[in-house]
Amino acid sequence: MITAVLLALLCSTPDAAGTTLPPEALGAPPRADESPTAWACTIETLRAGRECVFEAEVTASTSTDVQAQAASNVRTLKEIGHALCLQAAKPPSGIAGDKHLVAQCERKYADTAEDACGLEGKVPIIDAKGRFAPAARACYRQLSSVLQDTAMMATVASACCQCAEKRGCPSAGERCHENVSRQEVAGTALACLANQCGEACALTMPASRSLGDARPTKQVRGSAQADGSL
Repeated sequence: MITAVLLALLCSTPDAAGTTLPPEALGAPPRADESPTAWACTIETLRAGRECVFEAEVTASTSTDVQAQAASNVRTLKEIGHALCLQAAKPPSGIAGDKHLVAQCERKYADTAEDACGLEGKVPIIDAKGRFAPAARACYRQLSSVLQDTAMMATVASACCQCAEKRGCPSAGERCHENVSRQEVAGTALACLANQCGEACALTMPASRSLGDARPTKQVRGSAQADGSL
C-alpha cells in the first residue's frame, strides 16, 4: 500500500523541463536574493556605529582615468559628511549640537576621506545597492573612528564647552571638546569652568580636585608661600 502511494506521488511530480513553476513553489529553481543583508556595511551602519560585513561585489572600474574614479570615491563620501557629523555631534541630553564640534568633525572626516578612501581609483567605493566595497575596510574604519570620537565628545563635553563659550572661559573654542574630554584643562581655564560651569562640567572635571577648589596653579602656590607651608 505504501509503495503504491509513493509511486503515485512520483508520478504526479511536475516535469521541471516541461512545466513552469511559480517562483514560490517548493520545487522551483532556487533564486539568489542579492539585496543587501542586515549585516552589510552601508552608510547607515557607518552612521550608527554598528558591526557589519563587507559583502558588496564590485568589479574593477571600467574607467581608464583612475584619478577620476578616486576623486569620485572621495566626493561620494564627502557629500554626506555634514549630515553624518551633525548626527554624531548631537548630545544625548537634547541640547543643541555645538557648531565647533560639528566643524571639527567635518574637517577630520574630510581629511580621512582624502587620505584613505580614494582606493587608488581601482574600484567604486560603494556599489549600486549602497554597500561598501571590501577594499574600503580601512577607509570605513577610519571614518567610523572619527564619528565615534565625535559622539563620545558630544556626550561628555558638549554641555561643558557650550557653557564655557557662554561664560567666556579661556577654555572655550574649537579644541574645547578634546581638551575637556581628556581632562587637559588647567589653570585659569579650569578655575573658570569650575566656578561658572560646575554642573555642566561635572563629568569631566579632574577627580583630584573638587569643583570648589579648582583654582589657577599660581594662586595655589602663592597662598602656600604666604602661609609658610612647604
